[in-house]
Amino acid sequence: LYLWRCFGFEDISAYLATRPEKSVGDPGRWKQAQVSLEKAVAEEGLTCEIDEGGGAFYGPKIDLKIRDAIGREWQTTTIQFDFNLPERFDMTYMGADGERHRPYMVHRALLGSLERFFGILVEHYAGAFPLWLAPVQARVMTITDRQIPFAKEVLDRLKTARIRAEGDFRNEKLGFKIREAQMKKIPYALVIGDREVENRQVAPRARGNRTLPAMDVETFIQKVREECQVMGKTIL
Repeated sequence: LYLWRCFGFEDISAYLATRPEKSVGDPGRWKQAQVSLEKAVAEEGLTCEIDEGGGAFYGPKIDLKIRDAIGREWQTTTIQFDFNLPERFDMTYMGADGERHRPYMVHRALLGSLERFFGILVEHYAGAFPLWLAPVQARVMTITDRQIPFAKEVLDRLKTARIRAEGDFRNEKLGFKIREAQMKKIPYALVIGDREVENRQVAPRARGNRTLPAMDVETFIQKVREECQVMGKTIL
């Protein structure tokens, strides 16, 4: 749950898939495992829907499903008991009573397929990723060639601060550069003109075409760090 909330998903549902007609393993262990899974879901404050007979032949499982920005549900994390492999490999451990016992095996898939996971993220955010997750967090752009030396200095300072930044020093109109950055959904465009060079500042323009007051580079770096706070941790 912590993982999915880090990525901005709050609408999370749990489904407990129980024993199917054809299965392996002791019925008592199945029941104990199902009770444990249901208890784990309840302790996290989630409602648990029962998928009667929907478990794999080798054990019950919990499926977590998330709902994206437009209401679609995606199956993601799976926590699966396996009563088959411990039997097949004759796995045992020495208990506190000095006797050998059969262990419980648990499979856990947090994200599932990475490609599918990134597909869900793209769909959920429509490409406009939160600042900490954006592939490019800031683009430094100049109005004329005169600002290029200072712009390169700004770019180097951003990269040193571990901000994912790139420069746009092409001989193009500023409006064209800004629009391109907006189309690519880059969180911040940092405009540098003669005034910014003179004051050693940048003029940030946030995604959505929102203009912010001019500020020095260190102030902008601190702003990015604050915005990259995720569940109490700074992620850059």
